[in-house]
Amino acid sequence: MNSKPATIKEIARRLGISPSSVSRGLHDHGSIGSAMKEKIRTVAQELNYEPNQTAIFLQKGKTHTIGVILPELSESFFSSAITAIEDIANKKNYQVMFAQSHDDEAKEKLLVEKMKSHRVDGLIVSVAKSTSSYEHFTKLSSQNIPVVFFDRIPSVTNVHSVACDMETGTIQAVQYLLKKGHRAIGMINGPSNLLASTQRKEGYIKAFGSQRLKYDPSMIVTSDLTENGTLIAMEQLLIIKRKPTAIVAFNDYISLYAIKYARKLGLVINKDIEFVSYSNLPLIHYMDHIPSASVEQHPYLQGQKAADMLMDLLSNKDTEQQGFYRVIIESELVENRTGGIL
Repeated sequence: MNSKPATIKEIARRLGISPSSVSRGLHDHGSIGSAMKEKIRTVAQELNYEPNQTAIFLQKGKTHTIGVILPELSESFFSSAITAIEDIANKKNYQVMFAQSHDDEAKEKLLVEKMKSHRVDGLIVSVAKSTSSYEHFTKLSSQNIPVVFFDRIPSVTNVHSVACDMETGTIQAVQYLLKKGHRAIGMINGPSNLLASTQRKEGYIKAFGSQRLKYDPSMIVTSDLTENGTLIAMEQLLIIKRKPTAIVAFNDYISLYAIKYARKLGLVINKDIEFVSYSNLPLIHYMDHIPSASVEQHPYLQGQKAADMLMDLLSNKDTEQQGFYRVIIESELVENRTGGIL
């Protein structure tokens, strides 16, 4: 028994007509009479013919597939964003290809090439922390493959992007600590190539300026967003003569690494030293030692907006006149009620 799917050529041989006539009949073309159309459909049904959707999409210049490249699929933040992207893609009858860069620029570049070879119609990307050049993305424009960045956005102009307002979120975080009486407030920031790192620093400086307090540059250190990089950052902060009594960390994971290190030094969390972070991940509510507050970055909404933006770009045929979309989502400082003196 032949297990291969029937083809248009088989239908054509059965009816004694050309394959092109079968194709036109299946697509209800006006050049094929109604009686012949009915015969074509009947034979197609008898042979269990199924149209090759890939071939149809390629004929139309689209595969109805989008690619998504993220640093880590396992992270709670990105898994929430993935859910939103899939929800929007499914409603628009698009398939989604997911890949993770593991925060490696070389791997990210390789993934872009693989996505191109799979003929994706567009890409949604949160860039790797090590990415320092973006030619692998800008080259896609010449092939009419739109790219939408979200959360981790390159520090370049002329890109489509969705992000949370990190500057305002940082102002809220620092002012929260200032109201609690802290004056020596440190910051563990992320890599300088990330736009979010720049926004965090600007928000930190503005928060002190709004209270007419002097900004101390030595209070801001950077981390490569690994546990070891965070420990090095903590060491840098704790050797300063004016040791911080509070720290704003790049995200919840960084704050948990920092809290772990502080506890090893015998510091009492939220008494000797207090932490505020970003992301507001669900996992922190199941831990004993957590930041006292976290800036909510709305990952589902970011993913939703990024997918909506890409769908809009894919439906817009006049790409030469297309401007660059930039969506900013308001951040929100969420106080963790369990974050008392532990």
